[in-house]
Amino acid sequence: MSDSSNQLPADSSAGIPASSPDYSAPAFLPRVGIGSDVHAFADPADPETASRLCMVAGLSWPGETPLKGHSDADVAAHALCDAILSAAGQGDLGSHFGTDRPQWQGASGKQLLTATMEIIHRAGWELGNAAVQVIANRPRMGARYQQARAALEEAVGAPVSISATTSDNLGFTGRGEGAAAIATALVYPRG
Repeated sequence: MSDSSNQLPADSSAGIPASSPDYSAPAFLPRVGIGSDVHAFADPADPETASRLCMVAGLSWPGETPLKGHSDADVAAHALCDAILSAAGQGDLGSHFGTDRPQWQGASGKQLLTATMEIIHRAGWELGNAAVQVIANRPRMGARYQQARAALEEAVGAPVSISATTSDNLGFTGRGEGAAAIATALVYPRG
């Protein structure tokens, strides 16, 4: 004899119960999002990028080759924007600041983070905390962790942990062709 209490209702389709929970409801908080970003290093001989600075985690890195991108190509700030938008269910970096939006060309990662916070606040969310990991051979972030953390925290108004790693000479980051970052963010409803 089978136990029918574990079976789906007869009116379900494709194994989905007829009445599934509303995951956008505040009762299912906190909400967590993940984001990532990747940019190639610019060609130092390219006149378009020759005057740019290398920007990572809201800081300029003098002497480092800049990253290529529509804005300042700050992989840490961009990954953090994606994670925050994801957690709040508000799309991604490209949907708000993409290459089809000329007003964001050359924008700093800090400007994008400030605008991201405005988007999630309008949607009724607040950032609890976030973490970012930069994956690159350069710039070497160790001596500037506290500055990087402070720059990102100032832009979002919440605690941000930052770390960095290399990919042990594997892939495009290991070959020194570019940089990547991964971020997570936790949001909760604004009171």
